[in-house]
Amino acid sequence: MSLGPGTSALTPTIVDPPRMPARVATVRAQFDRRALRFSVHDAVVREVDRRLQERLDVIRLAPERIVDVGCGAGASAAPLLRRYAQVQWFGADLSRDMLRQMRTPPRRFWQAPQVHRLVAEGAALPLPEASVDLVYSNLMLHWHPAPHTVFPEWLRVLKVDGLLLFSCFGPDTLKELRAAFAEAQPAARPLPFVDMHDFGDMMVAAGFATPVMDVETLRLTYPSPRALLREIAALGGNPRDDRPRTLPSSRAARALHAALARRADADGRIALTFEIAYGHAWKPAPRTPGTTSISVDALRASLPKRVATPGSPR
Repeated sequence: MSLGPGTSALTPTIVDPPRMPARVATVRAQFDRRALRFSVHDAVVREVDRRLQERLDVIRLAPERIVDVGCGAGASAAPLLRRYAQVQWFGADLSRDMLRQMRTPPRRFWQAPQVHRLVAEGAALPLPEASVDLVYSNLMLHWHPAPHTVFPEWLRVLKVDGLLLFSCFGPDTLKELRAAFAEAQPAARPLPFVDMHDFGDMMVAAGFATPVMDVETLRLTYPSPRALLREIAALGGNPRDDRPRTLPSSRAARALHAALARRADADGRIALTFEIAYGHAWKPAPRTPGTTSISVDALRASLPKRVATPGSPR
């Protein structure tokens, strides 16, 4: 999906912006509890991070400062610092415990500190206006309860001509697990994911120029229902505030395992879909009110042709 270069001048009204039925505090608590074991189960996060950074190969950018929003334990830091040797990397995450798991990439003795940790959530970054050249965010946005509030904040901290580059889960993510829950535990409330077109609208509404969204699908397979559920729980679980507060009964848990097992392939492995949406956009220069730029050729073409009458000047 490409929203095209002309759409940045439009500001659509998102009457009912998509929201996640959770609170920032709940999401923070989920990741604080998972910080110690997250790196054991983050294969999909690291793979999407690799694919997201590959997109920088074809983008001309020489950033001095990068803010990595939702950086977790900072897995993105080392490859970004290798790509941009002199850059200052600011890793922002709402989970202090996740940030504590970060190992600082090595630097030469003559270099200034390149890595800075910030305990902050995506819609409230402790950074000055127009202070960074690249806002980078890998698989964070789908965790935010009000993603439409995040894009204006990202625009605020970007310099003019700065780049936003992010990835997030799309609606088809975990569709096999959702189907199994619907079959075994109909009262369960899985986590919803926002469609990429809504994210595109949010970028336009925030004021980004030439926003582009596209999507791809990854399918991971697991040897058993237990392994699949353990991985999903370690990746963040379900932070919905309206989810059941009690653990499922043994009978309900067995029913869920059986529903997942019925979806196994001939080799006994259970597939799980991850729909990955990628987005990028630029911060445009502020427009001067009442001033419009147009080429003289376009202006001539838009004017009505005058029909000469006998004796009138041409």
